[in-house]
Amino acid sequence: MRKIYTGIDIGSFGIKIIVSEYINNKFHVLASTNIRSKGIKNGLVIDFESASLSLQKAKQSIEEQLGTKIDQAIVGLPSNQIGFDIVSGEIALDPNKMIDSDEISAVFQDAVLGSVKENMELVTILPISFQIDEEEGVKDPKGLMGSKLNLKAVITMIPKNILNEITALFKENDIEMVDIGFPILGDYFEVRNKEMDHEVVAIINIGYDTTDVAIFNKGIMIKNEKIEAGSSLIDIDIAKRYYLKRSTARHIKETFAVSNTRYADVNDIIEIMDKDENARSINQLELSELVEQRIQELLKLAKKQISILTNREISYIIITGGISELAGFQYVVENVFDRRASTLNIGTLGIRNNMYSSALGLLKYFHYKLELRGKSYSMFSEKQAENLMSTKKKMTDPNEGIISKVFGYFS
Repeated sequence: MRKIYTGIDIGSFGIKIIVSEYINNKFHVLASTNIRSKGIKNGLVIDFESASLSLQKAKQSIEEQLGTKIDQAIVGLPSNQIGFDIVSGEIALDPNKMIDSDEISAVFQDAVLGSVKENMELVTILPISFQIDEEEGVKDPKGLMGSKLNLKAVITMIPKNILNEITALFKENDIEMVDIGFPILGDYFEVRNKEMDHEVVAIINIGYDTTDVAIFNKGIMIKNEKIEAGSSLIDIDIAKRYYLKRSTARHIKETFAVSNTRYADVNDIIEIMDKDENARSINQLELSELVEQRIQELLKLAKKQISILTNREISYIIITGGISELAGFQYVVENVFDRRASTLNIGTLGIRNNMYSSALGLLKYFHYKLELRGKSYSMFSEKQAENLMSTKKKMTDPNEGIISKVFGYFS
């Protein structure tokens, strides 16, 4: 079975969709799109009709690239009001049978049973460790034998009303939410490696309206906070300074500004029309001083939040988000933090832009869960895969061995 997944990240500024195929231990992007979103504020749906139209446009864009429809996806949920808890589960084993996906799913079910509050919905359950009889610290019990399997895990939850709104949005656009996760979790899975999975890591995603900060301990998200400030403040700063429309200010930020004055050219000047249609000259150095100041403020807010969330020693600090693509961003990061902090640099062909980090990482998170459970899955049927413009290979029947409930609560 070919492993083709769709990831969707709904942001306040844009809806990002990635379709990727996992081949030879790597993700190969088949198509990607970023469509301006409306009706979304701070990650929440505030205008259902506008949000639905935005998702429809993004869906149409990706389908035109693929030459086939998308009807399943893993979806990033807003990280508002996340609840965390540590849970444990235990099941009896057949001592004459090796542990497989059935036993793993069963111990996950036992762990979450009665652990989710009535007004909350489970989003993720990530194992800290398994125990087989007296053997502790087992990371992957598949293929092992024993009489008892224990699990210790961290679960995350969000209010049901938030999930219901997102679910309705995708149902309206005929997309089945096969799995769900948090964009900041996707960011971690985009950068994770063996070293990070044994350390304490902070992830900062500077979005348009908000900045997400999360702490991961040995690969498990243990704390999260959303700061009500994002890169849109830069647009406001530019618009006020030069008396411009917000859309014009945003365009200048994206096409002319740099985030550090080292990269600015004092002789580089553009002419722009202000709100009253008067010509204004904007110097790149002056503009970049304004941009750099605001980015520093956003990073300092994130740095303060990290210290509030944990007093543990941080081994890695990774910053992502579309604004991190501005030239010189790493210099600003080093001025605020130190050399432990670095800017994400996506190297995947087809999406070499940090704005896609959450969507791509959610696919990697989804694949990780499948491998842990010993399952294979594709979000595209055999006929759909044959229609993909990027390949002519045939697929086996993707309906063979599809899990009935590996996602949802027990994912």
